[in-house]
Amino acid sequence: MDEVAKYNMERWQALAQANAIFTRPYLALDKDSAQSYLDPQRRLGDLAGKDVLCLAAGGGQQSIAFALLGANVTVVDISEAQIQRDAQAASHYKLSLKLVQGDMRDLSRFGEDSYNIVWHPYSLNFVPDARKVFREVARVLRVKGIYHFMCANPFFIGLGRKDWNGEGYALKLPYVDGEGITYEDESWIYRGERPDKPIKECREYRHTLSTLINGLVEQGFLILNVSEQSLGTPNAEAEPGTSEHFTSIAPPWLIFWAAHRPDILGGGSRL
Repeated sequence: MDEVAKYNMERWQALAQANAIFTRPYLALDKDSAQSYLDPQRRLGDLAGKDVLCLAAGGGQQSIAFALLGANVTVVDISEAQIQRDAQAASHYKLSLKLVQGDMRDLSRFGEDSYNIVWHPYSLNFVPDARKVFREVARVLRVKGIYHFMCANPFFIGLGRKDWNGEGYALKLPYVDGEGITYEDESWIYRGERPDKPIKECREYRHTLSTLINGLVEQGFLILNVSEQSLGTPNAEAEPGTSEHFTSIAPPWLIFWAAHRPDILGGGSRL
């Protein structure tokens, strides 16, 4: 286990103990609400019988939604505490999940072409090399399979509402791929409640836009859709320094939908 994995494991253990929102299992879903949560536009089609890998996705949220829609679900997460939340949710719904504690950078325990869908919520920025993750995903994903992931907007990572300087939110960190960035958690992560014990700062790594796009194409991924994601409803008229104002200026996240099409693009080659 390297230092990156150790840091992430310890931090997510503490986040689970503090009941951060990403560690709270969804225990009130039904099929309709699961569909609306995961895929309101129904891009994935019928999920019954599909093999889904929820990657670095512990917490009992996405996994349960997929299982309620009939998918065969495997969860990989580095945090034992997060995996236990999936087990709790599975027990609540009387559903079966395959739960694996592991690093998103090493999927060697899974065979090639094992999954129809890899669903990767916000966690790619917790490791310094996005390309390594893309290679692992491409290996386990079937041809024409879907890879969905959320990541930091590379231009704004590390920037937050507290960075308002009276005129704007000033960019201040070098635009370097793999550069480590640490910052304090926003209060919304705890729904306004601060944890009883100090938690290590959030440590993330910038993945530049060229790394994200070229890294996918190199592994035979055809990019289907990219969208910006904000916190709440962006409002340029809101008070500067609020989340609503900040996200109207700098949307913090990107969401990628990609299809694994090495039959069209090739795969594994370096451009």
